[in-house]
Amino acid sequence: MADPKILETFPNPAPHRDYEIAHTHHEFTSVCPMTGHPDFASITVRYVADKTCVELKSLKLYFHAYRNEGIFFEAATNKICDDLGKALKPRSLVIVADFKARGGFSSVITAEYRPATRRR
Repeated sequence: MADPKILETFPNPAPHRDYEIAHTHHEFTSVCPMTGHPDFASITVRYVADKTCVELKSLKLYFHAYRNEGIFFEAATNKICDDLGKALKPRSLVIVADFKARGGFSSVITAEYRPATRRR
């Protein structure tokens, strides 16, 4: 399983301002735990940083750690959201996983992280 310790951060250069950061990784792969077939997705990470930002090489290595993992779309998307939420503690974070068609279906899974003080 992808280890969140892979994720590295650096200080937010403008912590006084809300600004959105969006990173899209077009080569996410994992494995369907039911069939063993590969799954392909584009993963978009959109967040408003608080004190830290994610370093891109570490994010790439984190995503690549899913390559041989048997994991459902929903589980992968929510794990990514949880891991980035814990690492960054952002003001807001949304993960959009756009999985490519297989078996006649394409799937888009969206997960939102809310800081503890803003949770419902």
